[in-house]
Amino acid sequence: MISIEKVLYTSHTYTTGGREGTGRSHDGRLDLKLSPPGTPGNGTNPEQLFAVCWSACFLGALRHACNARKISFPATAAVDAQVDLVHGEQGFFLQARLAVSLPDIELDIAQQLIAAAHQNCPYSKATRTNIDVSLTIA
Repeated sequence: MISIEKVLYTSHTYTTGGREGTGRSHDGRLDLKLSPPGTPGNGTNPEQLFAVCWSACFLGALRHACNARKISFPATAAVDAQVDLVHGEQGFFLQARLAVSLPDIELDIAQQLIAAAHQNCPYSKATRTNIDVSLTIA
């Protein structure tokens, strides 16, 4: 069991209609229409949201890794995240690929930073051993 010292933030959302519904945050900052992946329509889908959220969190973990090593975090650092919804013998599951761009950082240092970020990122921790994840340098 993980020891919790302090809750830093609690997200509170309300979703109706599943993949063809709507989702809103209680503070009103998020209000979106959902649609199933691969279908026409104006809504987003859970896999897109997960990819955006994970990549944003991963960039924060990368910034932290750079700061810990006194390395300047590149202003144009980016993560190209792909999250697949797949079906297999055991039903539906996810897999992901994160391609990380760290301009102006040497390859071996970039690899170390990505590994450190993957160890520290809350989304990476939540998915560890649960889904296949590929990390590459873009």
